[in-house]
Amino acid sequence: MGNPQSHAASDASGSHYHSHKVFLLCNYILLGAASSCIFLTLSLRLIPSPCGLLLIFLHALTIVGAATGCAASPGSTRWHATHMVATVLTAIFQGSVALLVFTRTSDFLGELRSYVREEDGEVILKMVGALGAAIFCLEWVALALAFVLSYHAHISKVRHEDEETKDRPWPFQV
Repeated sequence: MGNPQSHAASDASGSHYHSHKVFLLCNYILLGAASSCIFLTLSLRLIPSPCGLLLIFLHALTIVGAATGCAASPGSTRWHATHMVATVLTAIFQGSVALLVFTRTSDFLGELRSYVREEDGEVILKMVGALGAAIFCLEWVALALAFVLSYHAHISKVRHEDEETKDRPWPFQV
């Protein structure tokens, strides 16, 4: 029949393993989507525009946030905290930019001072907006998974400390 606690521990470590794999997959997709947004934004030929540079910087910040998520080991609280802060900020800005792109496309394109034809620019900008909306959703999924992973790391640390105190002689137990 086996020990029910060991079965529960194996289920917890299995779910932790799967959560970490989904977390990594989500961050890899974010890396691809943000780099695609940079290339689409560069295809608008808007380097002289300060707004265009900020848009490229936002996608670069998304890449940095996803890279810190990929670099974070499951028990590393420093990397998870950095990842969570960067992800929250970029998610807010990505959602805002996506909303602006879809609601005020021509005004937004005019502010970017693009050198491409307006019809082509609108199509490219809407593709950037769609990727931005997808990034927004993926970043919140990554945040939820980062929270789950940090919770699993905390619980396993507490269990490990409890097991260490059980092995001590009676006067040292509290």
